[in-house]
Amino acid sequence: MKWMKLILLSSFLAWFTLPLTLHAEMLAMVNYESKPEQVIRKEGIAIIDVDHNSANFGKILMDIPLPHNLVNHHIYYNRDMSKVYVTALGLSTLHVIDMTRFPYRLKAVDIPNCNVLEDATFTSDNKTWYLTCMGSQNIIVGDAVTDRPIKSISLPEPYPHGISLNENIDRIMVTSTDPPDGKGQPGETVTVIEASTGQILSTHKVSNKASPSGEAPVEVIFVPHSNPPMAYIDNIYGGTLWLAIWDPIKEVFSFQQTFDFASIGSSIPLNVSFSEKGDRLYVTTGIPGHLNIFDISKDPRNPKLLKSIKTAEGAHHVVFSLDKRYAFVQNNLLNLPGLSDGSISVVDLEQGKRIASIDTLKNQGLNPNCIILLPEWSSGHSH
Repeated sequence: MKWMKLILLSSFLAWFTLPLTLHAEMLAMVNYESKPEQVIRKEGIAIIDVDHNSANFGKILMDIPLPHNLVNHHIYYNRDMSKVYVTALGLSTLHVIDMTRFPYRLKAVDIPNCNVLEDATFTSDNKTWYLTCMGSQNIIVGDAVTDRPIKSISLPEPYPHGISLNENIDRIMVTSTDPPDGKGQPGETVTVIEASTGQILSTHKVSNKASPSGEAPVEVIFVPHSNPPMAYIDNIYGGTLWLAIWDPIKEVFSFQQTFDFASIGSSIPLNVSFSEKGDRLYVTTGIPGHLNIFDISKDPRNPKLLKSIKTAEGAHHVVFSLDKRYAFVQNNLLNLPGLSDGSISVVDLEQGKRIASIDTLKNQGLNPNCIILLPEWSSGHSH
C-alpha cells in the first residue's frame, strides 16, 4: 500500500506544482477608440491578459463600452487604487469606476466649465482630486469621495496638461502644452500653485530658445523620495527633459535642462515615470518609439541613459509588473499619423528588449489610449 500512497502523493504534488505558465495571468485595463479610417466609431475599456506566459495572452476578457463621442483619453487610479478615473477630450464628462465592485460599473460625472479633460492627480488621503482642462485654461478641484467638482482655478497660461502635487511643500505644478485643436502657439511654461489655497505663485519658461519657442511641455512629475523635492518636465516638441529643483530656504523652484533626446535620434517625449526607489527614470519617446531608461541614483540633475528599448511608433504610457521584471508600453498618441501603431509592447527589463507585442486592438482597427494593470498586479497609481 505504501507504493499506492506514494503514487497518489506524487500525482497530487505534480498537479499542485504544474508550471506557472498554465495558471499565469496578468490583467490590464486598456481604454481604446477606433482608428481614424474606421467607418463605424467605437470606444471602450478592455480587460486584456498581458502575461506572455499565459494561455490567454493578448485576449480580451471583458469589454466595457463607452460613448462613441467621448474621445476617452487617460486612466488614473486614486491613491489606494479603489477607484479608476477616465478623462475625455470630447465631452466634459469624467467616468469613475469603483474597483471594489465586480462586474465593473461606470459612473459618469459631469464637469461643468472644463473643456478637454486631460491629467489628474490626487491627495494622499484620497479626499481631493485635481483635473486639468486643456481647452478652458483651468483646473477643476474635486471631492474624491463624492466625485463632485468643488471649485475652479483659473490659470495664467493656456493649454494646461500635466499636473503634479507635492503635499510636503504644498505645491502643484502644471504644464502649458499644445492647443487641443492643433491651432495656435504651443506653450512653453510651467506654473506653480499653492495647493492649499489655489493661489498662483509663479510661471517659468522651460526652454533655452527665444520665445515663442513652441516646445510644449507635456508632463511634470515629482521624483519619489528626492531631497530637496525635484520634478521632471518633458517638452513634447522641444524633445528635451527639464528638471525643477526646490529651494527650501527661498521656497521657489529653479529650472534646468538635463537631456536632449535628439542626441539619441528620438523625439516626442511623452510619459515620465519612476522606480519605487526613485533611482530609475523611464521616459517614452513616440518617434521612432522607445522606452528610455535613465539612472538618476547619483544625481537627478545629470540623468545617465542606460538603455533605449525599441517598442513601436507612438510609445506613450508605460506600466510595470509587481516584480519589476516587465514593462508594458501602450503605443498610440491621439490617433496621429506616425504615432499610432496601436500595439502594446511587452518589454523584458532584465533582457533589455521587447519580447512580445499585443496586437489585439490594432488588428480590430482600434487604438489603445492608456493602460493600467488591475490592482492585484499593479505597482502603483500611475497612468
